[in-house]
Amino acid sequence: MAAPQRIALVSFPGIRAFDVSVVTEVWGTDRADRAVPAFELRRTAADPAAPVPIRGGLTLAPDRSLDWIDTLTPTDLVLVPGIEDPDADVPPPVLDALRRAHAHGVPVASLCAGAFVLARAGLLDGRRAVTHWRLAGTLAARHPRVRVEPEALYIEDTGVWTSAGTAAGIDLCLHLVRTAHGAEVAATVARSMVTAPFRTGTQAQFIERPTPRTDRDEDALAAVRAHALAHLDLPHTVASLAAHAGMSPRSFARHFQATTGTTPLHWLITQRVAAAQKLLERTDHPLPEVARRAGFGSEVTMRQHFAAHLATSPRDYRAAFRHTAGSSPIAR
Repeated sequence: MAAPQRIALVSFPGIRAFDVSVVTEVWGTDRADRAVPAFELRRTAADPAAPVPIRGGLTLAPDRSLDWIDTLTPTDLVLVPGIEDPDADVPPPVLDALRRAHAHGVPVASLCAGAFVLARAGLLDGRRAVTHWRLAGTLAARHPRVRVEPEALYIEDTGVWTSAGTAAGIDLCLHLVRTAHGAEVAATVARSMVTAPFRTGTQAQFIERPTPRTDRDEDALAAVRAHALAHLDLPHTVASLAAHAGMSPRSFARHFQATTGTTPLHWLITQRVAAAQKLLERTDHPLPEVARRAGFGSEVTMRQHFAAHLATSPRDYRAAFRHTAGSSPIAR
């Protein structure tokens, strides 16, 4: 078995308790009985002997110095929690450790306003990034070299990850698990947390709902999504889904995006990719059969979408993540 993936939680005064809790829940809980691989989560700080104060009367006890980050490899991960005050000082040793980690090829991720920490370290210069929608303008104004995209849930740009606020941090953490260990492991972690296993990073941070509308359209759209998921192998179109909802295609597309934050076809493709991932992990079906069951129609089409969404091929994905029931997945 491969050595556990090592996760460095970077701690310093002013980090958010919620984000620390999310990271701890995702990577600090033993789920070996459910075939989730072991992780080595460490709380790093400039002074590991000094408790880190967190708002609400809480403190965090570090268990490693920032030097531990220097031992990480590109298969490991550095995480910066969100911070309460984007204007607060960040200890220079924290910024130096983040720069060294990125220079050594270690993935670096931030949650919520943790993007301001990465920006101060220079890691977001010339890169796409996101933070909480209320802070997006501030991030862009104070760090003009950062390409702020205010509507996304999470973004990756050349090994640096950023996420929007609160719940989007959970989405990013689960996506990082999915990227390193496969969809089935991420789904198991999500189930134990009683949270949605998959939201795409391009989904809108928040959805403007027209207040006077009844629940009728939303119920119809939920029924359409359930129908599509139950019959992914069918050749769905906007017109056919709209007919199932009893709407015109234009009205259906408009209400679908207003409700979910994405288009019907983009949602359908991401669901098919997720279904294909599970089939590749759980079954020995040949690739054409996986493509058919996931609704891609052909192996070529499935391969194209895997390249676009996962930057890998179905064959390579299966080689990396195929495992049998009750066994631990193969780590990359």
